[in-house]
Amino acid sequence: MTIKKDIRARTVSSGAGKKSTKPTKKKTTKQIIAAVEAVLKEFEPMFTEHGGGAELVAVESDSVILRLVGNCQGCGLADLHFGVSMDEKIKKVLPQIREITYSY
Repeated sequence: MTIKKDIRARTVSSGAGKKSTKPTKKKTTKQIIAAVEAVLKEFEPMFTEHGGGAELVAVESDSVILRLVGNCQGCGLADLHFGVSMDEKIKKVLPQIREITYSY
């Protein structure tokens, strides 16, 4: 992980070296936004219970920027929830995403 200014960048494994049995069609920016918003919605109950959350900041063809809000900023469990659970879910739904960056 690299810390630059107030943004912590985390690169999600691209799955390089794995062979796919079917070609994956890249999603449009609009489709990526919808998919990421759906993942955020799925995790929302857990985060709001603790007074925090995340919001979508920006999307490119292979990267997503999310902002941690509320109590998620600086929380010791944020790396576990976002760095593992949410990253894996986003990557599963959107295999074209290679980088997920979190800002505060």
